[in-house]
Amino acid sequence: MSGFDPEAVRAFEHAGWQLAAAEYDATFARASSQFAGALLDAAQVGSGSQVLDICCGTGVVAAAAARRGAAVTGIDFSAAMLDRARRGHPQLRFDEGDAEALPYADASFAAVVSNFGIHHIAHSDRAMAEARRVLHPGGRLAITNWAAPAENIAWRLLFDAIGAHGNLRAANAPPSGGNLQTLEAALRLLAEAGFGECRAEIIRREWQVAEPRDFLAALARGTVRTAAMINAQPAAARPRIEAAIAAAAAPYRREGGYAVPIAAILASSVRPA
Repeated sequence: MSGFDPEAVRAFEHAGWQLAAAEYDATFARASSQFAGALLDAAQVGSGSQVLDICCGTGVVAAAAARRGAAVTGIDFSAAMLDRARRGHPQLRFDEGDAEALPYADASFAAVVSNFGIHHIAHSDRAMAEARRVLHPGGRLAITNWAAPAENIAWRLLFDAIGAHGNLRAANAPPSGGNLQTLEAALRLLAEAGFGECRAEIIRREWQVAEPRDFLAALARGTVRTAAMINAQPAAARPRIEAAIAAAAAPYRREGGYAVPIAAILASSVRPA
């Protein structure tokens, strides 16, 4: 599929997250949740902070903010993800809505955060403009996005294996709404939305799994775009892909399992006063 169709991107992402919701916390959240603390630190979230969590999913970051004493609201466009969030964190507020048209008044929040959500939005620039609108003057924004495979070993293992034994274009998915895999791209997005004091850095963690196939299964069941690529591979290629990942993951074997390096771009900024 070629060309950029925002409605196709939205429909693809929405359908994918509706399906991934049931298994997200038990699979991919074990990777993405490791960046929640750094994200909240960058937004200076603390006791009494009024916080908006955009693309909140199952509420992992919202719950972490609440544990700091923040008054947090989560918003997501997936009813299935929100159902999980509400059941897991019934004391918190979760709204169904569009990140490109937030249903909140101007200057409603002291901090806005999004953990691996902005690149799933068809128009990431519109989402950032909305985040700026709902922030107090002087309020802080922080977002994370996955770093490019050159920095992100987990994805490099996957893409190298599929490139050698499968088809990286098999999913025929619509183009992503936001390619934010570099420091420069993240900084440009924030600056063009009118934010100041823009900063970006690479944050590194380790994704711990019992076996390499667990890492592959988590990506296949708890993501959208990557899951579509994995699940579109020919059945005959799957054993070879799994074997290639297992071989390449050998250097990351530890006692009791594997610790695969993962990396995120953490970008933060301030709404000018």
